[in-house]
Amino acid sequence: MSTRWYPLYQRGNPQLRVFLPNFWMKLVKPHLKQLPNIVHFQCSMEMTKHDIKNYLEKIYNVPVADVRTKITMGKFRRDVGKGYIIKDDDIKYAYVTLPKDMKFEYPKLFVDQKEAEDEDAKSLDEAKKTFKGYLERNKDRSDVPSWFSI
Repeated sequence: MSTRWYPLYQRGNPQLRVFLPNFWMKLVKPHLKQLPNIVHFQCSMEMTKHDIKNYLEKIYNVPVADVRTKITMGKFRRDVGKGYIIKDDDIKYAYVTLPKDMKFEYPKLFVDQKEAEDEDAKSLDEAKKTFKGYLERNKDRSDVPSWFSI
């Protein structure tokens, strides 16, 4: 449920209403190896198991078989400058089990080192070709500054 206030009535038509929940969920890669149909989320502390299930089913159309939640206590640490003891916020994790026939794979966000080097080499070759073409076009105009080109 949202704690935001919306006007009940607006003059004119259409009467537009938008529901913006205060809930949020973040996909997290677990530290330990898990089954392929289990997905790990970090979620809002106010969310219950039913809220998590409805959130995934209604918004993202993901069928959910089971939801388990865990609250981990935030770390205690000492402030460097003043020496205060500070406690980080507690975190709620949700382990969502998908049906047996579904398999979840985490998205690949970063390219491999070889692929990155290949892309860099291609862009460098393209820049060299462009620069050679520029030099060929302007080889007879040595007195004109480089920023002034045709």
